[in-house]
Parts: sequence; C-alpha cells; structure tokens
Amino acid sequence: MGFLNSFLSRFTAGPVDWDELEEALIRADLGTAMAGKILEAMRARGGSVNADTARQILREEILKVLPPAAPPPMPLPDAPCTILMVGVNGTGKTTSSAKLAHRLKKNGHTCLLAAADTFRAAAIEQLCAWGERLGIEVARSQYQGDSAALCHDAWNTAKRRRIGFLVCDTAGRLHTKGNLMQELAKVARTLGKLDPTAPQEKWIVLDATTGSNALVQAREFHNAIQLTGAVLTKLDGSGRGGIAVAIQHELGIPTRFIGTGEGPDDFEAFDREKFADRLLA
Repeated sequence: MGFLNSFLSRFTAGPVDWDELEEALIRADLGTAMAGKILEAMRARGGSVNADTARQILREEILKVLPPAAPPPMPLPDAPCTILMVGVNGTGKTTSSAKLAHRLKKNGHTCLLAAADTFRAAAIEQLCAWGERLGIEVARSQYQGDSAALCHDAWNTAKRRRIGFLVCDTAGRLHTKGNLMQELAKVARTLGKLDPTAPQEKWIVLDATTGSNALVQAREFHNAIQLTGAVLTKLDGSGRGGIAVAIQHELGIPTRFIGTGEGPDDFEAFDREKFADRLLA
C-alpha cells in the first residue's frame, strides 16, 4: 500500500498530470468507475491540482464511498448466527474462516467451524489443524461429501448445543462455473430452510493481489447468493487494496475484515479511516 502517495510525490513542485493520475488510480485497483469519479471531483475544483490537493480530494472521495464500520456479527437468541465464507480457490478462505472463529472466541462467543470444502485435497485437514490450534471444534464429513448436508447437520448441532456462531468454510469455486455456483446457492437455501434468516452473513474472501479480477469475482458471487460483505486478504504483500473501494462503489458490498499476515490475530475489522490512511501513506 502507499502506492498512490509514491506516485503523487512526483508532483510536489507542479500540477498533477491528469492522464498519469487516471492510470495511477486504476493501477491502485480503484477501478475505472471510481477513478472517473475522483478525476471529476478534482476537475470540479478548477485550476491546476498539485500533490497535496490531490491527496486531500482522494481521501475525501474514498471516504464518501466507504461506509462507516458495520457492527460486528452478534449471536441470535434462539439459533446460531451463520456466516458463509465463499470465494475462488487460493484466496485464503480456510485461513480467514479460522481467524474469524478465533476472533469471535476471543470476544467471548462460542463458535463451531464447518469444513464444507469437501473437494480440495487436505482442505478438511487444514481447517481441523486450525481448529485444534485455536481450541475450536470443527464439524466435518468425508471427501466428496455433500457440503449442503454438512452445513445442515452443523447448524443443527450448533442450535442443539446453543453455540453462538457457525462459520462455514465452503469449497473454492471458479465464478465462471455455473454448476458450482448453483451448488453454492443450494448450501444457502439449505440453511434458509432451517432458519429463514440464515445464513445471516455471506462473505466473499478476496485476494488483494489479484486486482480488478477480484471485482469480477465479487460480481458473479453476488449475483449467485447476494453477498453481505467481503474479506480482503494478503494486504501484507503487494496488494494495493483499492479494490475494496471499487467493490463498494460498483456493487455496494462492504469490506468487513482484512487479513494482514499468517498469524491467527492478523485479522482486523475494516476501518475506513485507517484504510484510507494506509492507501495514501
């Protein structure tokens, strides 16, 4: 992160070049629509725009788009609060599911993890290893099992034992594969038969280093199951993070958490002020 600030520092002695700025905004993963909105706001100021003015306007426009932090998920009185974690392969979905459960536990809640990725080699073992490390129970089945049936059984277990949260780690799937997206919708429908409000949260896990492709993924998953939030991972690497702004601007999907490392505590609630500062640091 800080890519935009590095770019703007080149214009401390003179006006910003509009074409170069537009390219920089897109390279920062803000998306073409958001880049156009920012440029329009800058031109509306009139006259030439220097680096300091550009930073100020950038921050203002980003904060206009990003909503205030949503309240954290809370337990329900008579049923588990169910969080469905979805996304393509390799985004850190299983790790994020474990980190989320760990955070919930640290905040005093009970939690059950469901290893609903029954297709990826070692996915069940990976989540179980996290569960053992963190002291969190994992509901599991056999490989090639029915993920909807597993989530159904895990929900009943959580309800019977009055567990506050059920976090379902679903199989990674390409957003271009219609049959796999239909299977994911089936998981959501199955949970909805147990509780009309379930799953209460449907979060897509996105790799910040994939740039604009993350927006395409979010759009397709949103079309399939109506996402309620996003988790942005790998912000400790080369990910510039602007994709969070693009997804909010174009799809209205708020980023709920960000992953900043490999440790169980490297998982932060999304804060728009802090995020904007990181982007422009």
